[in-house]
Amino acid sequence: MIVCYDVATETPAGRKRLRRVARACERIGQRVQKSVFECRMDAMQYEELERQLLQIIDTGEDCLRFYRLTEPVELHVKEHGKFHAVDFDGPLIV
Repeated sequence: MIVCYDVATETPAGRKRLRRVARACERIGQRVQKSVFECRMDAMQYEELERQLLQIIDTGEDCLRFYRLTEPVELHVKEHGKFHAVDFDGPLIV
């Protein structure tokens, strides 16, 4: 599993959220970039980490993404927050 996040840090509350998110990820995974962690976990650990992180982040300001590397294609990415991926299979509107 790859866990990525982008936390708005313009305010003291945002900086606190960033530290809390990083600590939660450090407990279960390995930091590979500043806000990217590689994690080996079972379904229960994944659900617990997702629950913890969703309690920390502000979905109106922050972005949290989970990449499952061994699941069917439809389940590879689960995202929360203000960033929304482009649907490359959908119609292209110019």
